[in-house]
Amino acid sequence: MTKEEKQKLKESIEQEIETLSEEIAVIQKALYPEKGEGPSDKVAHLNFKLDQSIHIQRYEEATKRLNRLKHAYLKIDTPQYGICQECEEPIPMERLKLMPESIYCVACMEELGL
Repeated sequence: MTKEEKQKLKESIEQEIETLSEEIAVIQKALYPEKGEGPSDKVAHLNFKLDQSIHIQRYEEATKRLNRLKHAYLKIDTPQYGICQECEEPIPMERLKLMPESIYCVACMEELGL
């Protein structure tokens, strides 16, 4: 991986971290409305509870990905970044462009059942 490719990936990771952080803030606001902004009747409360379960799932997934991206950002300047943790072969650049937090190549990921 060239220095320029690493720099582009680093910028991509920074952007994704910022976007996910903003999304998490929006989800948190939906999960915990300020006093007086909550549901006003029983039907609204039931709808709020249904929406809340969806928001919780989105929050958990976004938080997990954010943590993986932060970890990738810290590792990007190390020789281990972009190397599959299973087979120790380089992860294709196209995969890293789509998922810069990838720690496995597609073949190993499928083999591991992930």
